[in-house]
Amino acid sequence: MSKRYPMPIPFGWFAVAYSDELPPGKSKPVHYFGQELVLFRTESGRVALLDAYCPHLGAHLGYGIHENAGGGGRIEGESIVCPFHAWKFNGDGFCTDVPYATNFPPKVKDKQCLRTYPITETNQLIWAWYHPDEAEPLWEVVEHEEANSDDWAPLERYEWQLNTHPQDMAENAADPAHFLFVHRTASMPEWETTYDGPCSRGVQRAKMPTPRGEVDGAIHTGSMGPGQGFTRFEGIADTFLLGLVTPVDEENVHVRFAFTQPRVNGEVKGGGVNAAIIANIVGQLEEDAPIWEHKTYRPLPVLCDGDGPIAKFRKWYGQFYVDFDTSKL
Repeated sequence: MSKRYPMPIPFGWFAVAYSDELPPGKSKPVHYFGQELVLFRTESGRVALLDAYCPHLGAHLGYGIHENAGGGGRIEGESIVCPFHAWKFNGDGFCTDVPYATNFPPKVKDKQCLRTYPITETNQLIWAWYHPDEAEPLWEVVEHEEANSDDWAPLERYEWQLNTHPQDMAENAADPAHFLFVHRTASMPEWETTYDGPCSRGVQRAKMPTPRGEVDGAIHTGSMGPGQGFTRFEGIADTFLLGLVTPVDEENVHVRFAFTQPRVNGEVKGGGVNAAIIANIVGQLEEDAPIWEHKTYRPLPVLCDGDGPIAKFRKWYGQFYVDFDTSKL
């Protein structure tokens, strides 16, 4: 059976958990980048992401036993403990203890024996760098004041598991015509988009009707690589959105939307227009979802003069693949 997408998993920084989902001394199994992985935070607070299977006899480090059953592997100090024979591994992928052995096996003694993924933590999220060749990070995670300041409300979170590829989702930004027919907007949005290395930026300006007359509004979009999306809605009620897409494998993604809005006199303002804006954005994703999940990818689409800059977008996105013929995009 042929693959739905010719593209492999793109490389970049991807969200793998919210920070508060992983307190010190806890772990959780995760499946991203086509791999079984274990995410854990040591007792000192360091976060690590490792390949999940113990090099000894293959137990999954992310599934505990006894008091830890269903709650992740056990953490002792700066190491995670294998539930099968209690071998210990630190956040650098080195074996730190084999409790019943007189000598370390030569294959693990002073050697990295589990693949690790570079980790950073900001914007209330844990980010992992994925590259199929294990190359070091080529850019940084963008820090956002809106997600790191008490002047903004706590993140309002939504999540989806979708059967699609991250590039196919991101292509919506280069496809204004679908807003007319999927989201039933009154007109096609007009975007100004620029590309600079791994970064893309866009802006849409519009007059927004309110009971007190028209308000100048704008939607500022951006991304840094395929995993970091961010949008600022200005006008009726300022809203900031982290739109995060993490590949589960080549045909499935984990999508996180995290919204925040500025506090008013130190208080979180909910309901009314503020809630309506978030509901509208979430609703648009849920309208797109069945199309993404059941469409195929056309490497050579039949385009017309009303379509957006899809070819330009695909050329930009092609930089995030390794050993892939981008002419197939």
